[in-house]
Amino acid sequence: MTTAWDDNDPIETKEWLDAFASLVKHEGPERARFIIAKLLEKAAQKGVASGAAAIQTPYVNSIPPDQDAEYPGDLALEQKIDTAIRWNAIAMVMRAKRDAGGVGGHLSSYASIATMYEVGMNHYFRGQTKESAGDLIYFQGHSAEGNYARAFIEGRLAEKQLQHFRQEVDGNGISSYPHPWLMPSFWQFATVSLGLGALQAIYQARFIKYLENRKLLPENDRKVWVFCGDGEMDEPESIAGLAMAAREALDNIIYVVNCNLQRLDGLVRSNSKIIQELEGVFHGAGWNVIKVLWGRQWDAIFAKDKKGLLLKRLTQVVDGDLQNAYVRGGAYTREFLCGDSEALKTLLADLSDDDISQLNRGGHDSIKINSAYRAATQHKHQPTVILVQSVKGYGLGTKGAEGRNVAHNHVELTEEELIAFRDRFKLPLNDKQLLALEFYQPDKNSPEMQYLHAQRKKLGGYLPSRSTVSGKLSIPALSAFDAVLKGSGERTASTTMVLGRIFNVLLKDPQIGSRIVPIFSDEVRTFGLESLFRQIGIYSHVGQLYTPEDKEQLVYYREAQDGQVLEEGITEAGCMSSWIAAATSYSTHRLAMIPFFTYYSMFGFQRVGDFIWAAGDMRARGFLIGATAGRTTLEGEGLQHQDGQSLLAASAVPNCRAYDPTFGYELAVIIQAGLRCMFEEDQDIFYYIMAMNEKYVQPAMPEGVTEGILKGMYLFQAGGESKLKVQLFGSGAILNEVIAAAELLKNDFAVSADVWSVTSFNELHREGVELERQALFAPETKRGQTTVETSLQKHDGPVIAATDYMRAYADQIRRFVPRSYTVLGTDGFGRSDTREKLRHFFEVDRYYITIAALNALAQEDKIPANKVTAALKKYNIDPKKPNPMSV
Repeated sequence: MTTAWDDNDPIETKEWLDAFASLVKHEGPERARFIIAKLLEKAAQKGVASGAAAIQTPYVNSIPPDQDAEYPGDLALEQKIDTAIRWNAIAMVMRAKRDAGGVGGHLSSYASIATMYEVGMNHYFRGQTKESAGDLIYFQGHSAEGNYARAFIEGRLAEKQLQHFRQEVDGNGISSYPHPWLMPSFWQFATVSLGLGALQAIYQARFIKYLENRKLLPENDRKVWVFCGDGEMDEPESIAGLAMAAREALDNIIYVVNCNLQRLDGLVRSNSKIIQELEGVFHGAGWNVIKVLWGRQWDAIFAKDKKGLLLKRLTQVVDGDLQNAYVRGGAYTREFLCGDSEALKTLLADLSDDDISQLNRGGHDSIKINSAYRAATQHKHQPTVILVQSVKGYGLGTKGAEGRNVAHNHVELTEEELIAFRDRFKLPLNDKQLLALEFYQPDKNSPEMQYLHAQRKKLGGYLPSRSTVSGKLSIPALSAFDAVLKGSGERTASTTMVLGRIFNVLLKDPQIGSRIVPIFSDEVRTFGLESLFRQIGIYSHVGQLYTPEDKEQLVYYREAQDGQVLEEGITEAGCMSSWIAAATSYSTHRLAMIPFFTYYSMFGFQRVGDFIWAAGDMRARGFLIGATAGRTTLEGEGLQHQDGQSLLAASAVPNCRAYDPTFGYELAVIIQAGLRCMFEEDQDIFYYIMAMNEKYVQPAMPEGVTEGILKGMYLFQAGGESKLKVQLFGSGAILNEVIAAAELLKNDFAVSADVWSVTSFNELHREGVELERQALFAPETKRGQTTVETSLQKHDGPVIAATDYMRAYADQIRRFVPRSYTVLGTDGFGRSDTREKLRHFFEVDRYYITIAALNALAQEDKIPANKVTAALKKYNIDPKKPNPMSV
């Protein structure tokens, strides 16, 4: 079988190539692309398998030399700026390690990506102005040192801050990576958790189109730039949104994948070619692909290579050998490339070994990078990826880190390497300054500094930069939700159904209705919220090109170009990325949006917890609704659909306010208060709220409970006077079982039970910890009382708490309960069965709550223990029943 490089009839091949060259010359590249597409189409029809050839091109730059764009700037001045930034990034990391000890950092990542950043900073990346919100740049997390070094040169960061790199506690330092929470006027996006930035950026680009199509923002040519590494592309999130970006024709997003061929410990695809692989992935997904592999020095060599022998060799060689040749220098590279080929030896004969060692990768050539950026920004109707080949640790010395497997962990340069760096990049420091690791800032009146500021002024301002325009929204009063607050009367309703009524109120509100962004994966009908389809429509950038089969139905599946619902398909990660785009819109787009992402609670923190953590870092504002919440609410579903831990996961995010309401009025109170906190008071928090699909009568809101709902607990039902008293805590789905247990205790055992609705054990715990901290620093003052303590002051008896979550959820407040405290929960793997069976299996139903209450009384010698034994028999509870934690 012949390969792509075998040619049995070179004359015929030349005729085809000449014909194609004539086509390009006389009719242009667009016509040539059309002809290629038609040929591939015909090949498929004829059963001629094209395979990788259809999605991979030879290992050469996509833009030929004669089509390189004229460089728009002063390369000599830019080189001086680049040198200063490279050096300050090195000095910052090495000084932190020297002066602080134990403080890490990265040298090699920025060294490989610097030219890509600088071409963009000088000519492409637009900052915010009064007229435009600017481009959005997702900087590579591990190259943050370069961003800091440039900001120092620009005068935006002080030398003291660089001296305290990764030393933030005392207030003078700067964070290790892009963290908007820590540097809220500098970083926009949290990108260092690999893969998250890439997926977020795609949905951010789509969100811009969403805002434009809904006429909330004017149409513009803003770009979303994503910088990531080739190793990072192995993260599933990095490629999860590629097809969506092509399907939505997102020509406002540009990926720049820095292919230095190395991960942390070694090569990305040592036995193959990562750039070719990525080209196939992106081409296959429908992206415009631009490869920038070789610097200008290669152009003349390729031009002389009439038979394509060198190109053939470079396409065949694997990355491991390519990297090895770079490290070993010119003589080795010559031998490696030529082998026994006399033709290749002749091709390289007029180059010395030193000349060959200077043959650069495209990622370090400003002209090649500029040509790619220009082509990418002008491309229409497709997203673009630029695959750039670079050298990890570029400029750090081939004897040290440059191109070597150790590059990622190389955070020090020897005296010899420092001097070599200075001489190579013409850094204007003497030996004493160099070895003392002095920062270098050119004179403010120097040509390079004037150039730097002029270029950024032309582009709208400095980057990275984050600003917040407080566009406070007018939030409807709680009374607007009166229909919910009055309860459901005789009818039953789930809190998810109540959520739909709350949506109706919000969407009809003249002030904020257009700002609501309902987001779903693929369960709108499951949640009973399909009325949104007709009411506000599902967003589609092309509208609805088909007639839905349910068109005659009242709530047919309606897509519209100005649709408000974002239904993303079965991708919680994609939904979270859309949610983050909307939840940070108040900053990135200077337009506050109010996102509600409603999903199976099991697939929130369980599946996309890293995105939720990043959302907290980015000061997101909005609502996550964990629907079909709890371990026992979803009838018939099994282990993997049952959530007993997400509220515990939520407790780990400092700015997440998590609630587990039972009743519709509780849900309304929490949402209205959340809207007020986030969009009237500008608090950088977000809400995680559970919603159930279990239907029951929704009571009217009692008087005076609003404050308790928000603090975390209130007395729902008083038990009356009795010699025997217990306090029953419940939340969410299990509160109704607690209420039923109170009836059993009263009727069967003459025990009076006060029933407390605990809307948030997380908030009660947060308050308690804060009061403990205050007391720690005021040892002569008595600690203030928690809500739990003040609530129980006039209510006697042991406390029993039951929830639909792991015991650890309610256990959070144990030390704030001033008496006996028993916790029931749903620890262990679940089962498929009815709600009643599941609650019995997990030992959280009314009977187990009753037994727990009686046992607590027996432990306090208020009733004899045999009464508990009798109750076990009465309710047919088998003491030998298997422990749900272990089965």
